[in-house]
This record gives sequence, structure tokens and C-alpha cells, in this order.
Amino acid sequence: MARLFKKSGIKPGRAPGTIIHIGEKKTEVSKIQIVDFDKEQLSEKEIKNIEECFPLFEKPTITWVNIIGLHDVKVIEKIGMRLGIHPLVLEDIVNTDQHPKVEDYDELIFVVLKMFEFDESKNELKMEHISILCGSNLVLSFMESDSDVFEPVRVRIREGRKTMRQSKSDYLMYALLDAVVDNYFIALEKIGEKIEELEKKIVQAPRPLNLGTLHKLQDDMLVIQKSVFPLRKFIPTLEHLKSPLVSTSSAIFFRDVNDHLIQIVDTIEATNNKLLAMNSLYLSVINQKTNEVMKILALIATIFIPVTFLAGVYGMNFQFMPELASPIGYPIVLAVMTGIGISMIAYFKKRKLL
Repeated sequence: MARLFKKSGIKPGRAPGTIIHIGEKKTEVSKIQIVDFDKEQLSEKEIKNIEECFPLFEKPTITWVNIIGLHDVKVIEKIGMRLGIHPLVLEDIVNTDQHPKVEDYDELIFVVLKMFEFDESKNELKMEHISILCGSNLVLSFMESDSDVFEPVRVRIREGRKTMRQSKSDYLMYALLDAVVDNYFIALEKIGEKIEELEKKIVQAPRPLNLGTLHKLQDDMLVIQKSVFPLRKFIPTLEHLKSPLVSTSSAIFFRDVNDHLIQIVDTIEATNNKLLAMNSLYLSVINQKTNEVMKILALIATIFIPVTFLAGVYGMNFQFMPELASPIGYPIVLAVMTGIGISMIAYFKKRKLL
């Protein structure tokens, strides 16, 4: 479950670049998936040892290595040594608490971002740490669990899409970023549906449980906001990055990702405003229900005030009282009480108070 506040696994005084997995272990065995392609050929397989992909780094084809499972730091250390990746980058890859960012290391572009999925069966938001490294003819992606977020990219490669198969590695990096960013729309859409359902429940019959659900949705939106808002600053840098790894033809695609981010940010802000309004709505409906109950109680009390007065008068047990000795005195008093009650009810209905 995605949490806004959680304990950090970082120990004070630790040497920079120490590669220690920080976060939940989401898969038992690490998986290494390889897609190697150009405009004419495609090779796709899953390997057990990271060394098997090293020969592909020397080929002119585009090689995409997707590593699933960040807890196996030995795999990440080996690929880091082979490609000469800076230790601080490797540290950020296995640190699931790392803030989203984009960094240029001359021969590599490093991107960190979060992926979200709303589990409707458990009614909770799941967050995953994703890192992407883009080099010349090489893209490395690192994920916590075996998610299908990149499957549409694989499908486009298998189908031989011209732009995908003939472009360089920067376009593949764009495609992976775009897949993650587009997944935000799906998560926000599902959260929006939950908010609409909750709003109907609050209007019809507010319960304390609704308030707990509302606060949980607010926490989920704050987690998304904390992870998405930094990307507004970093993703545009890819469009204007002065690096040989990003071609002019691919820059426009990064602009498209930024446009999607702007839409997502607008949706997040609108959703947060909606949740704040629902807090007020919950209190308003509760107050309205309470006022209705108090109104009914006040009307009932008003109806019974004269009846109670008569009952109090005839309960004083004085010796000489009107109709006290009459055999029909009791029915007369009951009739008067009933008449007063009916008259007051009719009056309140005429005034539309009942």
C-alpha cells in the first residue's frame, strides 16, 4: 500500500554510493527480460544470468534490458560495473524512497519515477519505484514487481511499428516514460470513480465509515501528488537536454509526455479540491440530518406542551375542579387533548413545517 509517511531504511553516516535495497521485497526471484531489435530483426527472451546480455551491448541494435526485482543488488552491481555506472545512480535504483528526478551523466541519462495502480479488489493504491537508464543503443529499466505497464511497448516492437523499430534508444526511453505517465490516467480514473461512489453515499446516508474512506483517498492523492509534481520540472529538461543521446526528432515526443503531465497535474488538483469539498459536504449533510431530527423533536414537544399542561392541571388533585366529579369528565379532557394535538398538527402541515 502506498504511504505518505513511512520509516526510512537509510542509516545515518552511511557512505554515499552504498548499494543497499531499501523498500519492500515485491518478488521472490529477480527476472531479467531482454528485447534486442532493429528495423529488420527482433530477439526477445528471458535470461537467468545478467552476464548473458553483455555481448548485446557491443551490437549496433537497440537493446532493452528490463530487470524485475530490486532486492537482488548483485545483479545491479554487475551491470553497473560492466557499463561503468556511477555508484550514486546504482544507490538510487535500489532505494525505493528516492524522489523522482532526471539526471544527465553524459553517456547515460538517468530517470527515476513512480508508477501507480489502484487495486479495486483491496480498495488501495499501490506504488512502484521505476528507474530508467538510457545510453547509446541501450535502455535499462528497473522495476520492483512484474507489472504489465511496459507490455504495450513490447507489443509495438513485436508488431514492427516503423517509428519504434527505426528510432534510437531515446525514443524507446520516451515510450517507457509515456507508458508510465499514461498509467497515471488509469489510476486517477479509478480513484475518481471511488470518489463519485463515496459522494453518493455521503449525500444519501453519511456514516463515520465514509469519513475514514474519504481521509484514505486524500492520503492516496497526496502520495500521487508528491510523486507526480516533481516530474513537471524534470521531464521538460529531456526536451531541451543538450546531449547526443537525445535527438531532435525525439525531443517533440518528450514534449508530448510533458503535455500529459500537465493534464495529470490539473486532474490531481481538481480531485484534491473535490475531496476538500466532500469534507464540507459530509459535515453539511450531518448537520442537515441533525437539524431535521431536532426539528421533528421540537415539533413533537410543541404539540405535547398544551396536552402536558392539561394533564398537569388535572393532576393537582384539588377538591373542587371543573368536571372532576362528572362521569364524562375524563372523556371530555381526553377529547380536548386530542383536539388540541390534531389542530396543532394541521397547523404545522399548513405552514409546511411537517
